Amino acid sequence: MKVGARNQIVGTVKAVKQGDVMSQVTLEVPASEMASVMTTDSLAELGLAPGDRVRVVVKAIHVLLLKE
Repeated sequence: MKVGARNQIVGTVKAVKQGDVMSQVTLEVPASEMASVMTTDSLAELGLAPGDRVRVVVKAIHVLLLKE
């Protein structure tokens, strides 16, 4: 998938906290940790689980995860 965002970080999913509507994905990235909140439907569609490699895409106020 091509994206126009230039700010990208590769990380690993550390934990997934799944809710009814929204879910939180905690990531290990170089020298830090960060989290992303997304709909539970998006989490299921991406199939994210601890240990997965992801690319964090940052554009303006949006932070998007792309499964590697």
